[in-house]
Amino acid sequence: MLGLLPERPAGRPFRLLCLGAHSDDIEIGCGGTVLRLLAELPDVEVYWAVFSAGDERRRAEAEAGASVLLRGAGKVETRFHGFRDGYFPAEFAGVKQAVEELKGWARPDLVLTHNRHDRHQDHRTLAELTWNSFRNHLVLAYEIPKFDGDLGNPNLFVPLTGAQAQAKVDALMAGFESQRGKGWFTPDTFHGLLRLRGIQAASPTGLAEGFYAEKLTLFPPPTRD
Repeated sequence: MLGLLPERPAGRPFRLLCLGAHSDDIEIGCGGTVLRLLAELPDVEVYWAVFSAGDERRRAEAEAGASVLLRGAGKVETRFHGFRDGYFPAEFAGVKQAVEELKGWARPDLVLTHNRHDRHQDHRTLAELTWNSFRNHLVLAYEIPKFDGDLGNPNLFVPLTGAQAQAKVDALMAGFESQRGKGWFTPDTFHGLLRLRGIQAASPTGLAEGFYAEKLTLFPPPTRD
């Protein structure tokens, strides 16, 4: 199976923008991929934005989750917004403005965000706004397991080592105390999805994260003559 590893831009570090509606979304959806990118591309600049992390606990958890996963980054910048959980469609104008402001802040080579077919209204709203604002960027949409039963069939996979997969799960279980009472928030859930996507990806370790790549070009666009 062919790989499409992003190349390091000439003369500067690779820039990664991670977007999450809630404090644990980035870690759940693409925590392992972040770890792999940091291992494959040294000195990565990571821009990490969480949109519903207004109260003290959520912000503390979001900050802790980012700090654990991003220890190997060359540079880390974070933004934590206080939009009301479950009400992103009603706060559309404010969320859109916050997403628009990310373009000048991050200038990313790769954007990791929610999937447009996610049934959670906050996830779906942020996914749509990502595509509105980052129209000429490489955007990969991650998945979140939950009650809604909206898992689909991803078309892009990132194989992970056993250590990367375990580090992702450990970060989730250690950093998000507020979620531990939810029946789905267990190591088995996260390991199970990693294993399933690992089978689809033919990963040598049997572990992978899945993404939706809606639009890709095989080569960078040519410059105009």
